[in-house]
Amino acid sequence: MQLLNQVVIVTGSGQGIGRAVAAMYAAHGAHVVIAERDPQAGEAAANTIQQTHAAAGGSAVFHPVDVSQPKQIEDLMRMVDDRWGRLDVLVNNAGISAWESPYDLSVEAWDRILNTNLRSVFLASREAARIMRHNGGGAIINLASTRAHQSEPNTEAYAASKGGILALTHALAVSLSPDRITVNAISPGWIETGDYAELRDEDHAQHPAGRVGRPDDIARACLFLTQKENDFITGTELVIDGGMTRKMIYAP
Repeated sequence: MQLLNQVVIVTGSGQGIGRAVAAMYAAHGAHVVIAERDPQAGEAAANTIQQTHAAAGGSAVFHPVDVSQPKQIEDLMRMVDDRWGRLDVLVNNAGISAWESPYDLSVEAWDRILNTNLRSVFLASREAARIMRHNGGGAIINLASTRAHQSEPNTEAYAASKGGILALTHALAVSLSPDRITVNAISPGWIETGDYAELRDEDHAQHPAGRVGRPDDIARACLFLTQKENDFITGTELVIDGGMTRKMIYAP
């Protein structure tokens, strides 16, 4: 993979899927920016990734950012441009959720989720593209969710944000294509970020793939979509859920 010395931003990468994505890019020699709201998690992730993958040529730095705040996104991109003068990959991973009845969901809670999950994707992608287009292009990946297609009760704001990400992805793919920037979405299903050993047999069995997903499953897909030789893939959604959304379920 031609990732040595590429510059990669992963938002919300202090833990979970984002941290796994950042680590995998660093393992292939990229310079990774841990764009994270929680300073303790961000610093810990950057330090661990730096120590683990320095021999491969990769590096990691932490930059504090709350993606719901437009100025902080602008400051993040300015830092990257000043330090490296280039940006090759942006992974919009940061997101929050809230399970609350639509009868009780406040406007403030709705705005907080949409601003964090959806508006930030547009703003970060736009500011990243300003840098990418001066270096021959780049790749943007937006983390959506299978909840853009199916829901549990009381997840309206989260579902709306993830559905919006899918529409925004194909719109940006078309708008940014003259600058040779690809834009794709990944929709994870059940990706276990806690103790995998605590999962039950029935948790795995409900997946046609025979197991619950792991963060590295998403990280490998990010690498695939951002390889330069895969620049024919743009404006698409890659569902990674072990086949779960394709399995018909009938009530007993």
